[in-house]
Amino acid sequence: MKIILLFLAMLFIIDFDQDSTDLTITVSGLKNESGVVRVLLFKGEDGFPSKVDKAFKNASVSIKGDKASIVFKDIPEGTYAFSVFHDSLNTGKLRTNALGIPKDAYGFSNNASGTFGPPSYKDASFKVTADQNKVSINLR
Repeated sequence: MKIILLFLAMLFIIDFDQDSTDLTITVSGLKNESGVVRVLLFKGEDGFPSKVDKAFKNASVSIKGDKASIVFKDIPEGTYAFSVFHDSLNTGKLRTNALGIPKDAYGFSNNASGTFGPPSYKDASFKVTADQNKVSINLR
């Protein structure tokens, strides 16, 4: 019985939390301050780049000048990728033309691009650590 109690006490003492940090994403290349910038942060390829319900975190941020910046708090260290677009009309969706080509400015982490569509998670992925927690991209 003493061994079980000792084991349970040790479970409370051991810190199972992963190291976490704040992740700052800076988006530039915005043409105006109308609407918001929407960001989806993914911790795996499932749902990347557009499934909001599969995103690890998401945010909408205001624009100042030709830039927007978002800080995601307490992000566990690991591999991530994000997609971002300028929702100039604040509709909540990326507007496209009849051919599916985006009307709104958009981008992906690493400034990755795909041939005929979005880039792969692998091409857009990056590491978040305590020392590597600031990312910048330019919208297209």
